[in-house]
Amino acid sequence: MKKLKGERMGWAADRHTDIVVVGTGAAGLFCALKLPENRKITIITKDDAERSDSFLAQGGICVLKDEADYDSYFEDTMRAGHYENRRESVDIMLRSSGHIIRELIRYGVEFERDGDGLRYTREGGHSDARILFHEDVTGKEITSKLLRRVRERENVTILEHCTMLDILERDGVCRGLVVGDRDGAVSCLTADYTVLACGGLGGLYQHSTNFAHITGDALAIALRHGIRLENVDYIQIHPTTLYSTEPGRRFLISESVRGEGAVLLNKNKERFVDELLPRDLLTKAVWKQMSRDNMPYVWLSMEPIPRETIISHFPNIYKRCLEEGYDCTRECIPVVPAQHYFMGGIRVDKDSRTSMGHLYAVGETSCNGVHGKNRLASNSLLESLVFAERSAEDIARTYETPEGLAELPDPGRYSDIPELAREYRDNVLAEIERERMAREYE
Repeated sequence: MKKLKGERMGWAADRHTDIVVVGTGAAGLFCALKLPENRKITIITKDDAERSDSFLAQGGICVLKDEADYDSYFEDTMRAGHYENRRESVDIMLRSSGHIIRELIRYGVEFERDGDGLRYTREGGHSDARILFHEDVTGKEITSKLLRRVRERENVTILEHCTMLDILERDGVCRGLVVGDRDGAVSCLTADYTVLACGGLGGLYQHSTNFAHITGDALAIALRHGIRLENVDYIQIHPTTLYSTEPGRRFLISESVRGEGAVLLNKNKERFVDELLPRDLLTKAVWKQMSRDNMPYVWLSMEPIPRETIISHFPNIYKRCLEEGYDCTRECIPVVPAQHYFMGGIRVDKDSRTSMGHLYAVGETSCNGVHGKNRLASNSLLESLVFAERSAEDIARTYETPEGLAELPDPGRYSDIPELAREYRDNVLAEIERERMAREYE
C-alpha cells in the first residue's frame, strides 16, 4: 500500500479517487475496511493517523448480551438521551452490536476475558454490566487494530497532515474535497463519494478531553454549503477528568472507574452523589458541589476498588495519576468536568446519508439520533462502527459515478489557511450559540 506522509500537494497535483474518507478514527477506518476492495480509497487526516479521539476512549464498547437484555439496554439509552433519541437508530445499533463485536475480534481486537467468555463491566447510566473493554485503553486497542488492517489494504492510501478546507459541489452533489498540506499548499481531490468521519469539536474549548486539532471543520463546511445540521448545542461534559492548572487536553478518568465502585467526595471527604447517574446529571451535581465547597474540583476515591483491580484494569490511569503526584490506590485524586463529546452534528439518515448527494457522515461528526440529548457511556464506539458500516454498505449498493465534474475553485480563496480556520471556528461557535438561544426561547 502506498502511504504518503506530509506530501506536498501543489495545485497542479490535483487527483481523483473513487471514495475519500476524512478521518482516521474508528468510524473512518471501519468504513474504509467495509468498502469494496476494488475501489480506490483515499483517507485524509489532519494530523498523524494515530492522533484521533478514538484512540483516547478509555471505558469500553457496549454490546447487547442477549435478547433478554434488549429492553433494559434500549431504555438505558433512551433515558440517558432524555428520550430525544431516534428510536429506529437505537434499535439498529443494539441489533447490530453482536455482529460488530465479532468483526472487531476477527480484525484482531482483544477484549478482557473471564474464563472462556468475555468479561463485562458496568458504567454510569447502565442498569447492567454490558460493556466490553481492554484494560483502560479500549479505544486505542480497537482503533490501532483497525488502522493496522487498513494499512494492509492495497486499495487504500492514507494522507497524513492533510486538512479538509472545503468540499467540491456540483448541482447539489458532493464531488470531493479541497485540501491543504502542512506547508499551506492547496489542491483538489475529486471523488465519486465522500465520507466525513472527522470527529467532534473539542478543540474549540479551553478544557476538553479531545485533541486540540479536532475543531468541528465539517460543521463549518456544512454551514457554508447549506447541508443540514442537527442539535449542534448538544455538547456533553464528562464529569471526571483529572484536575490540572496546566493548559492543554484534560486526562479523562474513565466512567468504568465509577462503575467498578469509585466514589465522589466533597472537600470534607464526604460522599455527595450517586456516581452512576447519567453524565449530564452527574456533571451538574459535581458543579453544584464545587460551588458549595468554593473549590475548583471534587475528590474521587478508588478505595472501594481492590488495589490489584486498579493496577490490572486501569493501568494507564494509575500511571498517569502517579505522574501527576497521586497514588490512586492509596489516596483521593482531584477531578473536574470538561468538554468530552458532541451529540449533535451533520444530520444523517439510518444509512449515514447527509442532505447532499454522495456525501456521508459517520462517527461524532454525524447526528443519527442514537444519543439524543446525552450519550450513554460507551455507546460512542459502537454507534460509530455500526453506522460507518452502514455507510459503506449503502455506497457499495448504490455506487454510481456522478455526471460532470465540479468546477474547481480559485486556489486564492484558500491562500490564508490559518485565517480560514479561525473563520470556521467562529462560525461553528456562533451556530452553537444561535441554536442554544433558539431552544431556550422555544
